[in-house]
Amino acid sequence: MDLRKLKTLIELVEGSGIAELEISEGEERVRITRTVAAGQQMYSSAPPQHTMTSAPPAPVIAVAAAPVEAAKPAVAEGHVVKSPMVGTFYRSASPGSKPFVDVGQNVNSGDTLCIIEAMKLLNEIDSDQAGVIKAILVENGQPVEFGQPLFVIG
Repeated sequence: MDLRKLKTLIELVEGSGIAELEISEGEERVRITRTVAAGQQMYSSAPPQHTMTSAPPAPVIAVAAAPVEAAKPAVAEGHVVKSPMVGTFYRSASPGSKPFVDVGQNVNSGDTLCIIEAMKLLNEIDSDQAGVIKAILVENGQPVEFGQPLFVIG
């Protein structure tokens, strides 16, 4: 990740008042966390590899851009339903209501599996194949990327 982008992200966190920001770009990941202690602001990222510091009384800044090792979890074999868009994954139509599908449930082609919210629009994601839900690969409320695996149907 470019040093100018990192500085811009740090300034964004400073100005916004948010406590934490995590950005993934390809295989690089940056996590900026702000804690206020004794009048000093600190930004850090784990594991630290690159460190930028400025002279007092300016804030101490530590940022790392480390490639993320993609640990492939064991996934059930079968047809993988992937996200057709970037958005937020929801298992049910509204909070507290029954999920559209659960692991072990039979589904038919065209059955609604989940909702992905993108730009305030709720998009139903339908099964493109009949079978049994072998795995749900995303947690409720989690952001998803285009092409990210959501379900395994066997």
